[in-house]
Amino acid sequence: MQPFRWWHLVSGRKLFRLQLHGHEGGEVAYAVDVRHWGRQGGEDGALAHLYRDGRHHARSRLPAAFPVEGGTIEVVLSDFGLRRLHYLPDGGAEQQLVPDPGSAAGRRVRLEREHPLLNRWIGVVSVVLLVVGIGLNVLQLPDHLSAIPPLAEHLARFESPIHLPLWLNIGLGAGAVLASVDRALRLRYHWLLDGIANN
Repeated sequence: MQPFRWWHLVSGRKLFRLQLHGHEGGEVAYAVDVRHWGRQGGEDGALAHLYRDGRHHARSRLPAAFPVEGGTIEVVLSDFGLRRLHYLPDGGAEQQLVPDPGSAAGRRVRLEREHPLLNRWIGVVSVVLLVVGIGLNVLQLPDHLSAIPPLAEHLARFESPIHLPLWLNIGLGAGAVLASVDRALRLRYHWLLDGIANN
């Protein structure tokens, strides 16, 4: 398995690990390597590779479900990163895989562990940026759509109660994207907040 390098931070690579008890009684080290972009092994797009004790074991397009000892590893992608990467045992509670310390998700986990107060503030700001950014843009969208000539001929003109300058709309949209990336790094997904942002 290729070790995680600093340039993988910008290449869309995600690397997560899981230790399980093997059938013979020893420990088995699994790693899931997710590549978002590019051509890999003759296939285009996002792929998940499963490694067992450092050797390539399986690969799949996303979403993926890899059978392993005592359960399944599920990998689901969102528009901003990973939506979930969990081990689902045949009996018991699901367990999130541990990100490689050098990865963006691993660095985010370290920030969460070493600076819990800062982490809480980042989490609160992320939710606020998503709610405000998406909410204000959704309120203005019908106004812009109803101004399109073919639609204006058949629909009544909708006048939005909110008119923000372009720079502020762009800033709110960029803030919502950054908030979604932060939530994806922590594998936090909410069907309403992140579902709207993904669309």
